[in-house]
Amino acid sequence: MQKNETYKIVKFSVVSNTVLTLGKFITGIITGSIAIVSEAVHSLIDLVAALIAYFAVRKASQPADRIYQYGYGKFENISGTIEGMLIFAAAIYIVYHAAEKLLSPEPLGTPIIGVIIMLISAIVNFFVSQKLFVVAKENKSLAAEADAWHLRTDVYTSLGVMVALVVITSSEWLFLELNIYWVDSFAAFIVAVMITKAAWNLVIKSAKDLFDVSLPQNEIAIVESIIKSNDDIAGFHALKTRKAGNKRFIEFHIFVNSQMTVYRSHEITRGLKTEIYSKLENASVTIHVEPCDNTCTLKCQAGYLIKKCKIENIKK
Repeated sequence: MQKNETYKIVKFSVVSNTVLTLGKFITGIITGSIAIVSEAVHSLIDLVAALIAYFAVRKASQPADRIYQYGYGKFENISGTIEGMLIFAAAIYIVYHAAEKLLSPEPLGTPIIGVIIMLISAIVNFFVSQKLFVVAKENKSLAAEADAWHLRTDVYTSLGVMVALVVITSSEWLFLELNIYWVDSFAAFIVAVMITKAAWNLVIKSAKDLFDVSLPQNEIAIVESIIKSNDDIAGFHALKTRKAGNKRFIEFHIFVNSQMTVYRSHEITRGLKTEIYSKLENASVTIHVEPCDNTCTLKCQAGYLIKKCKIENIKK
């Protein structure tokens, strides 16, 4: 799936969140439900997140230039981190107002309207988030994935609020003299807990790449396997990896026969890069070639030796 398809899905997410946010705020005001208002705040955060994701996807897709020589991939990481912090802020807001409402529960006005709005919200966000998950996986887009998780969380919280409103509505229709309006505040607390968990996971996943954490061990193993399978390489060391957005950066040193021509060593590095590119998408690979005379250095010992050398003659 192409990048412009990602833009279209994220744009649709912006439009759908705008409509749902307005609908929830209006419904929350009409019914007086803190749970619906909390969902409106949640959707507002989703809207801001969708806008950030749209900007991040566009920016991260730009090619490297003279100023940003490693590209703009980390815009997606920054986007995900900001979105996570916004969700934390929304959770605090919801808890505060839910606590106020819990201390002084009040009857709701026409809660059935809230039930309908929550059901529509859950259905729309489920389909939009499902589409976002698909494009995020195909394009390795962290921003699109973050937006998808925002909406998927909204699905669960909307259904939770809907159930609470159904309970309240059922009680009113059955003319039960029960003061169960506290259920509205309880539902709001559940919303806050769920979005806090989503925020934590999102911030951790987004922020770690800002600190150049290495690639997952299974991906590093792929790189090592490719190097080891080449018979012209005596060993390698200084393997370093990191990720920025959906882009992977890999660098390492290889040892080759000291009598090998420059042309041949260049062919080896080109072959290694081709194999790595075929296994790991959006990879940028840097390889440094070093001569090997079958005498081990401390660098050899620190790395991985494919072929045996004279360990007794260790050089510094």
